[in-house]
Amino acid sequence: MPNAITLYRHPLSGHAHRVELMLSLLGLPIERVFVDLAKGEHKQPEFLALNRFGQIPVIDDNGTLVSDSNAILVYLAKRYGTPDWLPEDPVGAAAVQRWLSIAAGPVAFGPAAARLVTVFAAPFNPEEVIARAHALFRVMEEELAERPFLAGDRATIADVANYSYIAHSPEGNVSLEDYPNLRAWLARVEALPGFVPMPRTAIGLQAG
Repeated sequence: MPNAITLYRHPLSGHAHRVELMLSLLGLPIERVFVDLAKGEHKQPEFLALNRFGQIPVIDDNGTLVSDSNAILVYLAKRYGTPDWLPEDPVGAAAVQRWLSIAAGPVAFGPAAARLVTVFAAPFNPEEVIARAHALFRVMEEELAERPFLAGDRATIADVANYSYIAHSPEGNVSLEDYPNLRAWLARVEALPGFVPMPRTAIGLQAG
């Protein structure tokens, strides 16, 4: 068993949760370090020495620093995971990369942004980001009618990258009620051995 991997995170950050989830799914020991975003700790020199972009999460794997949540997922899958998490074949690798791009694009600027409005008072247009979220979910609903996980028949880092903000989208007033395939996918991720949830807030819709 490796030494504990230090995770710099905020418990309400979906980006941080996807890393915490991956560490748990891999059965890796974690040392959690709270970064107080409200006080701007992520913009202070001590943290900027870990990540010049001033963003969480960051991991310190016994001296190896990795930042950016999706990059961390790739690192963990390559270093500690089986090929199921990040396929080596061209088609499988491309399928996973497609969904990593979606996590960094449509998810970040749709359901994640909608949640940022309610949880962190971010200055986004609520109607606009909620509409983006539903546009994404309609596509995902169709795709998940064809397979159990985003990139195929097995869970990959694609599922880990997209889970957190979609599962918590009701906190941004984005209902999941109309998307049964999407909700079934969330349940499959939650059934994975080692799954850990992200704390929920009382803000936004209470069902979905």
